[in-house]
Amino acid sequence: MSDEGATMDNRPDAPPSDEPAAHASREPLDREMREAKDGVLRMGSLVEGQIRAALRALVEHDVEAATAVIVGDAQVNEVQRRVSALITLAIATQQPVARDLRFLLTLDHVTYELERMGDHAAAVAKQARRLAPFPPLKRYVDLPHMGELVARLVQGILHALVDVDEEAARTVAAGDDEVDALYHRIFDEVLTLMRRDPENVDRGTRILFAAHALERIGDRVTNIAEDIVFLATGQIEDLNP
Repeated sequence: MSDEGATMDNRPDAPPSDEPAAHASREPLDREMREAKDGVLRMGSLVEGQIRAALRALVEHDVEAATAVIVGDAQVNEVQRRVSALITLAIATQQPVARDLRFLLTLDHVTYELERMGDHAAAVAKQARRLAPFPPLKRYVDLPHMGELVARLVQGILHALVDVDEEAARTVAAGDDEVDALYHRIFDEVLTLMRRDPENVDRGTRILFAAHALERIGDRVTNIAEDIVFLATGQIEDLNP
């Protein structure tokens, strides 16, 4: 090998690789996306806890626990505001494109859905507080079972979001059919109890309000599943037509 060939790669004016610079330029965006996702997962964990606590307060006739759920909704709202502000800042300052932008927009929509779920959990707690002084109407007519199912769906959709798992998202969304079936069964049974005895009307109405709130949480889980499918495929799809 000639001396000229041996020294080509060692010339002081050889251009450096762009790879380290490109990696460094992504670090702020990657960090902010991780922070946003962590915030969303924390928010989802809070919402799941709120659902379970509201149902526990209902079953145990615990007015203080129900009130704690209602007050605790403010914490869910605060996390939502912080995460949404972080996402807005990341988009404005880092100017993400393609999949990164889709990821951040998806997370922002998920925070909205979770915030509304928190509102629905608080609505269940409000009915639990009003029902607490009275004996349960037929063990609340499958309402605790419906609440547990909804809480599991929230947990499952968060796991699907972490992995951007399209198939898991579809499976969780399919579980909303069982929530809907329970809601209709509760509705029919409570109406029968109310017709049978006017004394059941007040308690029955409050059970129906709580069941409707839980049914809406199931719908919002499906919305998040659709967000995950969009994130994974770029396609908008109705998973619960």
